[in-house]
Amino acid sequence: MKKLIIASAFLLGLSTINAQKSIPLYKGKAPRTENWTQKEAQQFNELFKTEVVFNVTQPSMLLFEADKAKANGTVIVVAPGGGFQSLSINREGIDVAKKLAENGITAVVLKYRLLETKSNDPAKEMMEGIKDRKAFDAKTAPIKVMAGEDIKTAISYIRTHAKELNINPEKLGVIGFSAGASVILESVLHSKDASTLPNFAASIYGGPSQEILDTEIPKSSLPMFICAASDDQLKLAPKSVLLYNKWLESGQPTELHIYEKGGHGFGMGKQNLPVDKWSDVYLDWLRFHKFL
Repeated sequence: MKKLIIASAFLLGLSTINAQKSIPLYKGKAPRTENWTQKEAQQFNELFKTEVVFNVTQPSMLLFEADKAKANGTVIVVAPGGGFQSLSINREGIDVAKKLAENGITAVVLKYRLLETKSNDPAKEMMEGIKDRKAFDAKTAPIKVMAGEDIKTAISYIRTHAKELNINPEKLGVIGFSAGASVILESVLHSKDASTLPNFAASIYGGPSQEILDTEIPKSSLPMFICAASDDQLKLAPKSVLLYNKWLESGQPTELHIYEKGGHGFGMGKQNLPVDKWSDVYLDWLRFHKFL
């Protein structure tokens, strides 16, 4: 009987952590994309070897609430990457959110607007697209702006509903992976008022554009955690160093971790490498800043 009670309690804990609900960001169709007709889809992608979501036209948030016994008031918006063509929804989204929720942090996985995938293979389309990087960047430029609007809308929603979400609106952070790192920087650097500005941020193997690197950092304290791997196949590790230098030179709190091995897109995957523990290091950083 005792074993049964323990097992039931364990399963209840799992169901609490895994419980998620989808919250639409906009009433009706998202602004400026009312005429989009593509349908959101999800698949296991062979090229990326992970589950991806693509053709997002109606941005939404997947909510992972921390157990009330552990909840510390912190909330983090998670922006998965995927080159603005897809979202690495598990390895850079849901798996991150679950770990945060296990540690008392409410997590929100953001499904932001993406480029249209006309085939059924977003990874292949993206790899074809980046062969002409200049043309691809021009194509994604308006999508980046929309994704930036999506994350700022998410932040505003969370702060407005802070009481029902059981969170502290002044302990709101953002973490982005690859393209998602550019999305979170839109909220950090292009928020016109404090309601959409996060209190702390993390960029994981991001590749900030020169425009982002040239944008002035907010005056209010905004700690930044930065992480990447030296053997990043997209050669983005130096961009993480530039972002670190930008924060350092502005006198803002910042921490940089560059792993020797890990590649691009390591997320919450396991490679039996030191980089596998990056999320534990991130939790230590959150603890140091009293967000955990």
